[in-house]
Amino acid sequence: MKPRRLLGVMVKELRQMRRDRITLAMIIGIPVMQLLLFGYAINTNLRDLSAGFADQARTSASRMLARDIVATGVVEPVLEAQTPQQLVEAMRRGRISIGIVIPPDYERRRAEGREALQILVDGSDNAVQSAAAQLARMPLDGGFKPLAPGAISVVSFYNPQRSSALNIVPGLVGVILTMTMVLFTAVAIVRERERGNMELLIATPVTSAELMIGKVIPYVVIGLVQTGMVLALGTWLFHVPIGGSLLDVFFAAGLLIIANLALGLLISTGAKSQFQAMQMTFFIFLPSILLSGFMFPFAGMPRSVQWLAEVLPLTHFLRLIRGVMLRGASLWELWPGVLALVAFSAVMMTGAILRFRKRLD
Repeated sequence: MKPRRLLGVMVKELRQMRRDRITLAMIIGIPVMQLLLFGYAINTNLRDLSAGFADQARTSASRMLARDIVATGVVEPVLEAQTPQQLVEAMRRGRISIGIVIPPDYERRRAEGREALQILVDGSDNAVQSAAAQLARMPLDGGFKPLAPGAISVVSFYNPQRSSALNIVPGLVGVILTMTMVLFTAVAIVRERERGNMELLIATPVTSAELMIGKVIPYVVIGLVQTGMVLALGTWLFHVPIGGSLLDVFFAAGLLIIANLALGLLISTGAKSQFQAMQMTFFIFLPSILLSGFMFPFAGMPRSVQWLAEVLPLTHFLRLIRGVMLRGASLWELWPGVLALVAFSAVMMTGAILRFRKRLD
């Protein structure tokens, strides 16, 4: 082994690495991204959970209690209801995560030491259940001495046993589809170019839109098959219920599949090799897993990071799939998430078609 030849190979490798901007970006970008995400964006202490209040007492004491609850910072009032049933309906639609019920005879119940406050919890997110339990342990006084532990009851809906499988399996559908669909199409155009098929496609009367859509449709079928497999195994092995319509579940999965395929095609038009396409896919997959609410609570993230997460299709799909499967909601009731996925797909597909035309020119 000659040191001079070894040094030459090392210098050549460093120069090649410097010329490859994607590899250089991964060397610098991935550690920085992980540091920022885990140090700044991810927070397991939930704050500002969307909450609805049903103050049936409407006295000065009940209003003081409601102000004390808001002052904890755990909840943020977004809805004022008249009855607990209205809170449950809003929770089923995904408008709120926690419902606060103050009964009509609040002051008498408090004086007698009976249950004087009820906290309704969306159990489809285990992190929300933990935050509700934390809220119930806080010294809530409402202008008087703190409520006794027995005076506060926590009622969990949709997952009272706090089974982690019920929370993970629906989200796992989205994670698998994100990982596979983006990767499959990210290498699609690059593979045609590397195999020499691009010249043949250019010579045919196939338009850019027809080529892009034609590449997407087979993967839609594959994605739906993957969805069916995960749902079947989740129902059989972990007894995960499907509270809503099975058709809604597959329709939501189809929306995510199309969004991810369109994103993969856009990546494919900018990559020069299949390896580079896979590298670019990793930059999408990492934030999707960490910021969507699958691994860490969405409500615990800073507001600016939540805005960034709203751009990710997996964030909206998790709301849809958990709403349909665990809360029994319909996609019509969860229309903001549906609209977000449709808009994302349209923008990504349009960008992919336009970029592909420019590369042909």
